[in-house]
Amino acid sequence: MSIPQSGGGPIERPAQLAEYLEAGCKPKADWRIGTEHEKFGYCKDTLNPLPYEGARSVKAMLEGLRDGFGWTPILEGGNIIGLEKDGANVSLEPGGQLELSGAPLENIHQTCDEVNAHLAEVKSVADKLGVGFIGLGAAPHWTHEQMPRMPKGRYKLMTEYMGRVGTHGTQMMYRTCTVQVNLDFGSEADMVKKLRVALALQPVATALFANSPFFEGKLNGHKSWRSRIWRDLDADRTGMLPFVFEEGMGFERWVDYALDVPMYFVYRDGRYIDATGQSFRDFMKGELPALPGETPTLSDWADHLTTIFPEARIKKFIEMRGADGGPWRRLCALPALWVGLTYDDTALDAAWDLAKNWDAETREGLRVQASLHALQAESHGVKMLDLAREVLAIAEAGLKARGRTGAGGMLPDETHFLNALRDSAETGRVPADDLIERYEGDWNGDVTRVFGEYSY
Repeated sequence: MSIPQSGGGPIERPAQLAEYLEAGCKPKADWRIGTEHEKFGYCKDTLNPLPYEGARSVKAMLEGLRDGFGWTPILEGGNIIGLEKDGANVSLEPGGQLELSGAPLENIHQTCDEVNAHLAEVKSVADKLGVGFIGLGAAPHWTHEQMPRMPKGRYKLMTEYMGRVGTHGTQMMYRTCTVQVNLDFGSEADMVKKLRVALALQPVATALFANSPFFEGKLNGHKSWRSRIWRDLDADRTGMLPFVFEEGMGFERWVDYALDVPMYFVYRDGRYIDATGQSFRDFMKGELPALPGETPTLSDWADHLTTIFPEARIKKFIEMRGADGGPWRRLCALPALWVGLTYDDTALDAAWDLAKNWDAETREGLRVQASLHALQAESHGVKMLDLAREVLAIAEAGLKARGRTGAGGMLPDETHFLNALRDSAETGRVPADDLIERYEGDWNGDVTRVFGEYSY
């Protein structure tokens, strides 16, 4: 999750809210790729999650990365809660999940180099501490009571609020991991088309990356339990957003939606002020109960936008949010999938042609069925496996059209980063299927075997 935003002055006109989003528009030559991925840390001997403090801890990991690899620490209340270097940052999820928010890069080759370098750094520090890291969509056997709490103010407020608005919110916070990609848009019309494609086809990503069939030590009945969790988290800030597909969608319509999402906090002078359930519209009028008489800054608006959690969202870029965390090959495959679909105009048009006639029930049905059945999902006559094959063909064509080679032309174009997904489309199997097979086979129902065989 995000670190506090900064650099925004007072909001003096309501139009500034939409202008903030519109400022993200860039010429195609300046479009970049930002990949985020989370992973669970654990003690190798006990298989317990990492506490924040101690010899084997999240804090020790952050300090090891700081001291060994030149990262600059980010502090909150005197505690190290993140790192930054060269446009990237390492941050903590509520249960200690370690996240890399990558720098904005030009191509998938660079993204994969970044992933490799980060995981190598993490492993170097972790090996010295007796710590391991694993990429899964949900914690395989840890209970809520076992999960540590990170010393971040926004997480304390969110934890207390989640229990009032849904049934799965704290599961999301403390026991899930994802891989995401942030992509640019060129204009308002380009944003709208990309966001519609992103939302409509997000269930395809959920299916292809499904990697969370375990929860609390047993099978949970879903191939992506992480996706299931998001359906009962907080209806005010999650979902497939039917309004995006209606006439009149644009930056102002997103502002209207975001203004109606209840607030979590206001960040002032290094601390988070509780504004849970309060209204940004009231804040604009100087009537926020948490800060009577004060009006927001653009930094407050930027912070608020980070508390909205639909399947795809816009800030000054579009964020794809539907995939489980997973193995290395899929960390590079997710940006390849979405770049292929959205960074070439012909591919973007073809992707929209697949989904433009679906109604909201079909889109939501695909989302639900993807969490249950992955590539065996079906909704309103749409078969996920067939859809995934079409989507991958479009993405491959889009990457070929980009023609971005690596290593000064020594490496082929970006299409080979889709190989893991093509394997799934050919076989109908995703990572969750392999985990279920192992659990029911040679693991003899012992979920903890996953750590020895699937860690980074």
